[in-house]
Amino acid sequence: MIPQLYSHIIEGQGPDLLILHGFLGMSDNWKTLGKRWADAGYRVHLIDQRNHGRSFWSHDFSYEVMAADLQNYIQAHQLQNIRIIGHSMGGKTLMYWLGKYAAQPTHAVVADIAPRAYPPHHEDILKALSEIDFNGLKSRPAVEEVLGANITDPGLRMFLMKNVHRKADQSLGLRLNIEVLGQAGATVSEALPQTFTSSVSTLFLGGAQSDYIRSEDHQQIYDHFPQAQIDYIPNAGHWLHAQQPELFYQRVERFFEI
Repeated sequence: MIPQLYSHIIEGQGPDLLILHGFLGMSDNWKTLGKRWADAGYRVHLIDQRNHGRSFWSHDFSYEVMAADLQNYIQAHQLQNIRIIGHSMGGKTLMYWLGKYAAQPTHAVVADIAPRAYPPHHEDILKALSEIDFNGLKSRPAVEEVLGANITDPGLRMFLMKNVHRKADQSLGLRLNIEVLGQAGATVSEALPQTFTSSVSTLFLGGAQSDYIRSEDHQQIYDHFPQAQIDYIPNAGHWLHAQQPELFYQRVERFFEI
């Protein structure tokens, strides 16, 4: 039996909108925007990718298998004429899926990531998470204090703390499969295969203060996605949907209406 991704579905009356989070994130990161899109007339699927959130854990971790997970989810729910948003790693998963599977009219939004390879840059975060000894840590504040010794940025620390949960035996742990993700830096950073192209209407939406989508990336984007639009959210970095949620919502909604 093919394992299925966990999703939190926010019921709305309208087309299906799927949202894929980034590396070390989870579906909960998108609840506020997801509720707004549901109120606007979409049936919103906030999806946890494998080894993240409430989805299954596996030693297999690559964009190939994550794109297959997305395809299996779409087929299992019998979805058509869908819209998909993918941020960072979720955006690269979406690009891979578009290049390999997409055969239906789809609006796709890739948030702050390009098809190119990136140098691995999560090592310090992964090390900090892997070094948390949950034995003896009885509360979330206690975990945050330990994490804070290595992660001094309060916004990043709050983002990572969303992964801390109380397990069935009431002990604390991570929803992340840190054993696998700790070795995934090169995988997450790899480029989209050169042969992958898609004619699907795709919006590449970057943060104006982020260096994830640079001007020199534009031609490569158009090579893979000839129908692409490229735009930027002002006064936003890599977490553009959290830093400028109103502008992000407006720009994406304008694109969906095309």
